[in-house]
Amino acid sequence: MYINLDLESQKPIYTQLKEQIISGIARGDIVPNERLPSVRNLAGDIGINLHTVRKAYQQLQQEGYILIHRQKGVVVHPNETITANETYMSELEATLDPLIAAAICHGLDEEQFKQLCQKIYKGYERKDGENV
Repeated sequence: MYINLDLESQKPIYTQLKEQIISGIARGDIVPNERLPSVRNLAGDIGINLHTVRKAYQQLQQEGYILIHRQKGVVVHPNETITANETYMSELEATLDPLIAAAICHGLDEEQFKQLCQKIYKGYERKDGENV
């Protein structure tokens, strides 16, 4: 698993870590049932605090991306996809709303915004040609 963190970024490190793991799952680089490094190993490998990794893992578990077992360790959720329930859809809308507003303020029209979204979405095409 390749992790690239920007230690100078305004975005918290645990958020960057969480987002990179989610991206790896979406692309198929990290597959269902795959074991992830332990908190201690991952923290040591990338040179960050244990608590930072633990926070990222806890959020990933709460959101249904991973399972944390005492015996098995950290494992990517065995289901291929996670259901987009009403709570997730509300959170997604709340996240997109200010992004769309900012895009409009920067002169992007609806078509330009859609094209950008499609470009990013296609970047998650899996090795087998499928999307999650």
